[in-house]
Amino acid sequence: MSIPNDVAAERLLLAPEAAKHLRISTSTLAKYRCYGTGPVYRKNGGRIVYALADLEAWSRRGMRRSTSDFAAVTTPPAQEHAAIAPAYLERANRG
Repeated sequence: MSIPNDVAAERLLLAPEAAKHLRISTSTLAKYRCYGTGPVYRKNGGRIVYALADLEAWSRRGMRRSTSDFAAVTTPPAQEHAAIAPAYLERANRG
């Protein structure tokens, strides 16, 4: 049985490598996992791994054309703060 090329070529990164790729700290990435606001991850045995494509898709959600680009989806904070939560939810529901 052969494995499709796209699955065989999938690049998986350990959590520290994923954090470095996203240019955030490993603790921030761990908070994203805890709150469920970060990129999709997998747990292989005891190791947490991220597919490179998933990291890039999550990061692309924060793309903007200008500071007033209200149509853009906001990448959520690692921890939902009381002052941010209502604005984030309102904006997320619009998009």
